[in-house]
Amino acid sequence: MIVRTGGNRREFLRIGAAGAAAAALGEAPKTARGAAFQAKNDRPRLALIGAGGQGSGDARSASRFGDFVAVCDVDRLHAEKARDSDRIGKKKAEVYEDYRKVLDRNDVDAVVIGTPDHWHTKIVIEAMKAGKDAYCEKPLTLTINEGKQIIETVENTKRILQVGTQQRSDHNKVFLMAVALVRDGRIGKIKKVTAAIGGAPSGGPFAKETAPSELNWDLWLGQAPKVGYIRERCHANFRWWYEYSGGKLTDWGAHHVDVSHWGLGKDQTGPTTIEVVRADLPVSYKDGWPTVDDQYNTATTFLVKATFADGTPLEIRDDTPNGVTFEGERGKIFVTRDRIDLEGGAVASIYKNPLPEALLEDLRHGKGLDDHFQNFFACCNDRGKPASDVWSHHRAMTTCHLANIAIRLGGRKLTWDPVKEQIVGDDQANSFLSRPQRAGYEIVV
Repeated sequence: MIVRTGGNRREFLRIGAAGAAAAALGEAPKTARGAAFQAKNDRPRLALIGAGGQGSGDARSASRFGDFVAVCDVDRLHAEKARDSDRIGKKKAEVYEDYRKVLDRNDVDAVVIGTPDHWHTKIVIEAMKAGKDAYCEKPLTLTINEGKQIIETVENTKRILQVGTQQRSDHNKVFLMAVALVRDGRIGKIKKVTAAIGGAPSGGPFAKETAPSELNWDLWLGQAPKVGYIRERCHANFRWWYEYSGGKLTDWGAHHVDVSHWGLGKDQTGPTTIEVVRADLPVSYKDGWPTVDDQYNTATTFLVKATFADGTPLEIRDDTPNGVTFEGERGKIFVTRDRIDLEGGAVASIYKNPLPEALLEDLRHGKGLDDHFQNFFACCNDRGKPASDVWSHHRAMTTCHLANIAIRLGGRKLTWDPVKEQIVGDDQANSFLSRPQRAGYEIVV
């Protein structure tokens, strides 16, 4: 559906998701070998590591292109459910608790990783070192240094790694359209970008319990500190604890900050300053660490301003409608998952002047408008760069991680060197570029 309003002083156009491609993208470039692995005798053998809700959802999507021979989860019930799924294990896949046994299998070509965030880096690195291509859910990292470790491993092993930031391949094409319009200069020089990602819950104190028999709690914790089992630390609620995730800043931030970087052309750099305008933490902190262990501890509300070397500010905030807003000298673009709203300069030429195919192809690394898993398997086939590559994702996540570091340190302003990838003149803040790792679970490149 398309709705137009406006007058001489203001032009406005709202394009529903279904109309985005027809409105501005024109005829999409054809995908190189986009039907990868469609032949039955050419279907890759896959393994699912982390079979909760998101992991199983990813596996169902991947099953169009490959066959799962193994499923793994530290929660036995999750693994068994995935094994018995008609679209994943088909009652044939082997069940594992320890992912290392999966990686030891020579018959696994690629892995789909849907574990909690704090496990992503270690499993991705070990999977690539074991010769597997990998699709891993976002956010790929828990710290900035982990991104550098993954990049080193990708470059050394030459494996394909697709990150689960599917907005780079969204079926509706609204994010690609927004980014292309910004890159093509349709609204002029960008004055400001806003990534609105919503707030996070507070909760607790929670009761400590005995872990259920089907869950290997010690293995679930992995590199994270050894603590007693609390139900709300686990499964879907893990993202509200800094020990395992980064709250909304790395949850939705992984999507909308990524789109912000993409639109600005900042895929290979980062901000130079991070300023906390406001933020609320649900528990007290000392030296950047929560003082209690039985309550959610990630930021509940926030407004963080990241400024790039060219002076462009990116605001990450919780209190405006979910989406990304690009404000230019000649207009404004707001994009979210169900629509794109245009004002000013982008409106006038949207139908008369389709976006250049060369630009669209460049934004998609030489491939067409495939869905995210089709893009991954096409890259496994031709060894091309995926739509959501580790280099750009690392830079977007760096901005998110820096925002969290600044918040945890009481709203301290940070100066970032995006070339050296260091916080300037602040040893305490730099200590948060990595994290302590429990013995036996260390990440090794």
